[in-house]
Formats: sequence, C-alpha cells, structure tokens
Amino acid sequence: MVNMDPPDHTRLRFLLSKAFTPRAVARLETAIQQRAQDLVAAVAGQKECDFAKDIAADLPVATLADVLGVPASDRWLLYDWSNRVIGYQDAEVAASDAVDASSATDMARRALAVRPHPDACGRMPNPRAQGGMPDLYAYARELGSYKRRHPGSDLMSLLVQAVDDQGSRLSSEEFEQIFWMLSVAGNETLRNSIPGGLYALLTHPEEFRRLREDRSLLPAAVEEMLRWWTPVMTFRRTAVADTELGGLIIRAGEKVVVYFSSANRDEQIFHNANAFNIGRAPNEHLALGYGPHFCIGAQLARMQMRAMFTAVLDRLDDVELAGNPVRLRSNYQNGIKSLPIRWRVKVSRYAGDSYKTGAAS
Repeated sequence: MVNMDPPDHTRLRFLLSKAFTPRAVARLETAIQQRAQDLVAAVAGQKECDFAKDIAADLPVATLADVLGVPASDRWLLYDWSNRVIGYQDAEVAASDAVDASSATDMARRALAVRPHPDACGRMPNPRAQGGMPDLYAYARELGSYKRRHPGSDLMSLLVQAVDDQGSRLSSEEFEQIFWMLSVAGNETLRNSIPGGLYALLTHPEEFRRLREDRSLLPAAVEEMLRWWTPVMTFRRTAVADTELGGLIIRAGEKVVVYFSSANRDEQIFHNANAFNIGRAPNEHLALGYGPHFCIGAQLARMQMRAMFTAVLDRLDDVELAGNPVRLRSNYQNGIKSLPIRWRVKVSRYAGDSYKTGAAS
C-alpha cells in the first residue's frame, strides 16, 4: 500500500479503514491504558531501567497483536520482523531474535523454522525483498488460513472476509503484503516515538515540569513529541507530471525525497521551530503523513502515547537520564535503541500497589 496510487490504494485502504474507525479504536482504550500502567508498575520499584527496552517496546507490539489477532505469545515475532526491516542498517537490530519459541504457538514455531540467519559476515538477507522475510510470509499464510476457518473480531479476520465495492476479496498475496506492512508500520514508528517523546521531556525539564503540573496539556504534548522527534525522517516518491516546487523544475519520472524532519522544523509554519513546546498551537506537523497516505492508525498511536505518558506521570517522580541514549543506525527511522533512566517511586494511588517513595539509587 505504501507504494500504491489510486484506485488500487483506495480499494485496500477502504478495506483496512473499518478496523480503525473512532468506535473501533475506542474499544481498545481501556486495555491500552491498563497495559501501560502495568508496564510502568512492573519496573517502578527498581528505580531505574532502560525505558526503550523495558517499557516502550511492549505496548505497541502487544496492542498490534490484539488488533491483528496474533496470539499474545507470538507478539515478539512482530517485534523481530519490524527490527529486521527498519533496522537493516544496524547490525545489532537487524539480527533481532526476541521470540521465546518454548512459549510460542505451533504456528510461530513453524515460521521460526524458516527464519533466515546471518551470513558469514554477519549480514541478514535484504528484508525488503520477499525472500528476506520467509518466516513472516509463512506466518501470514498460516494465520490467514486459520482466520478463514475461525474468524474473530480482529483485523485479519475482517480482511479475509471483506468484500470491496467491486464484489472482490483480497488475494492471498495482498493479504500477506498487508500483514507485512502492518507488522512493521504498526509497531516500529510508535516504538520510537515513545522513547523519543520521553527524551524530549528529559532534555527540556521545564516542559516536563509544566506537564506534571498540568495534565490537560498531555494531548498537545503528544503532538509536540511527534513533531519535535519525527520518527520517520524521509520518504521517496516519484513525480507523475512535470511540476515546479520551490523554484525547482521537477520532471515526470524523477525521484523526490520528502524530509519530514525538515518539514516539522519549517520556520514559515512553526514559530521558534527548534523549540520543544508542549503547548504549541496550532501544530500542523507531518509526523503521521499527509493526504491519501496519512497514517491509518494515527488515532491508535496517539492513544497509546497518551496512555504511556499518563502511566509515567502517575507512577514515577523526578525521572532523569541515567546514561547516554543509544541511537538506531538508520537514515529512515529516527530511533532509540537504549534510553537508560532513573527516578523516585511515587506513593501510588492504585489499590493493591505496594510501591513506596524512595530516593533514586
């Protein structure tokens, strides 16, 4: 879908959009909020952690598994696949292997049996080619077959049953390609936005303090995190007609690279564009795209970010960096592989919680 134009793109997006209506997304909110609270609560008593690995990684992948109808025990397959695709320039991430096969489903173990391995030089095969992700496609085929026999209310079940306005259904190839897209785009971008957002707050303590004192700023703060961090930095498109942009003549067939990172710092659009301002309004950033390819899961992503930062504000005090962040090697995704933090534990207002206030170690 990322590389499609109408009418093909319109047809597939219409089929997908039914799973991302405001009503459908709202049904997930309680579970997302609880999961975010549980993730932060699980580490709160430790007084330090790697936020990127210990907290931020699980919420997007668990939510995505719910949406797709992937069993919870298999969700780390989604994590590995997105790492391999987005992190292919980073040797550590490209060989991601987080799945515990002993607790995974038989379907997952069959997919893992065809998972590629690094070559003699430590390189994984190109994940953007079908031959580079045989385990993903094997899982997609088996998942699609299962959903046809045992449909549920999840997105993959809806897709195998969906009929477009021409009366046709998704082909097996289309189903597998959509699963590929959702497994990566539905996970990696948000997984980098959450630690990127916390890094923005930690490096702008006056804005972090402002948010703690006024929680009503959280929705605007999430938008500013997305603008300031800009998880997807670039995208390439192809001109379909001769045109002129910014005084430059662009010919049909020429490649054009869109730099979202630059657009989100456009001084003609944003006052004091390099500043991180959680009350910024208006904030017409392009972190989630624009036009026909605007992120179909945008509201779900925003909901997860609000839930995660609510949990951080609820349970952790005096959060600060405990080491240097480690960045993802990528010219496409603005990612953080490691974000060490420490904090004081708040006296919890949640029944049954046993955490007490204590000084950070």
